[in-house]
Amino acid sequence: MSSTVTKALGLLEYFSEEEPEFGLSELARRSGVDKAAVHRMMNAMAESGLVEQQVDTRMYRLGAGVLRLARVRETAFPIGSIVHPILDGLSQETGETAHASLVSGRSLANIGTSESKKGNRVSLVAGEVLPFHSTASGLATMAFGDPKLMTRVLSGPLLARTAHTVTDPDELRARVQSVQKIGFAESDHTNEEDVHGIAAPLFDRMGQACGAVSVSTPSHRMTEAQRNLTIAAVMTAAQTITAGMGGQPSRAYGELAARVMEDLGLQ
Repeated sequence: MSSTVTKALGLLEYFSEEEPEFGLSELARRSGVDKAAVHRMMNAMAESGLVEQQVDTRMYRLGAGVLRLARVRETAFPIGSIVHPILDGLSQETGETAHASLVSGRSLANIGTSESKKGNRVSLVAGEVLPFHSTASGLATMAFGDPKLMTRVLSGPLLARTAHTVTDPDELRARVQSVQKIGFAESDHTNEEDVHGIAAPLFDRMGQACGAVSVSTPSHRMTEAQRNLTIAAVMTAAQTITAGMGGQPSRAYGELAARVMEDLGLQ
């Protein structure tokens, strides 16, 4: 893919539920791309319906073309109908917020969330891009995904999201290797203050991680009993979603997951 196309599609990643519209200057500032170049790329994507520009405010937002493509994707390869009921059950079982994410290009995108019913809860935005290096979902995906993914993440900027974020490549590699040994990932205060995440990988048909399912809990509410419950529930949900998507874990991971469940007294 040419660098121009890559940069153009990369502009779409800035749009979210929290920030559904952007002006030209702000997109240029966020992306670090020349304003004139951003203008050309946005105009080209507007012609394809991927974005549209408000006549009065001149603000850009995602266009109907994105919705059409999303419907085609969901019809041909249903994800939402598989994931959302499982996330609802996972949230109900753990009492906390459950969410699933998939690798989308060079990003990890949240594709579904079921929020806790508790007043004090972790909230995620649909379509939110999750950092690989600071989230449990990202660590789980890197640990069992394409090795090129970890290489790319480690070679890129590792921004500190909190005072506890691991930004040293060697230390992060060691964390990923630990995840490979235990079959699931944890993050505590590393992406958001007072948020403890536990995630298990989702696998594609080739047996490589293509995303993760996770439960996010306020750290002050995480006890040993809650942790064990969450690990078991997340790993079970990950297996169910993987099967529903037509994926399959490697034999080695399947054996590892079985040992984890046995240690938790569930097999």
